[in-house]
Amino acid sequence: MHVFSLLDEQEFNPKRHVEKVLGRFGEGDTTIACWEPGHVSPYHAHPNCTEIYFCFQGGGTMKTPEETAEVVPGGFIVHPPGEMHEYTNGPERTLLFRVRYGENMEGIIKEWPSNPDWKPGDKP
Repeated sequence: MHVFSLLDEQEFNPKRHVEKVLGRFGEGDTTIACWEPGHVSPYHAHPNCTEIYFCFQGGGTMKTPEETAEVVPGGFIVHPPGEMHEYTNGPERTLLFRVRYGENMEGIIKEWPSNPDWKPGDKP
């Protein structure tokens, strides 16, 4: 058994969102993602894994090529392998709990408009 407290694990950075891997289990991992108001993720995909985001507190919007969905406390979003997505945080600090599972967790970034210093090939 592995026990975590999202409130104890939270870690914020005003310059960028913080993703903290809490544990690796079999073909997956669990992560807490901490977002300050207005933070935006890169527009990216994970070709070889499924990614699930559960909103613990705060919220924002998740965009894919086909739709945009509100991310609200108690809700979760599932991205199948290869689905491009981008998260934009709302007006308050947000804690997202993420589960990924599959052959490889690596992501491919298409663009990151909110980060002018990012260049193709850079890691987020």
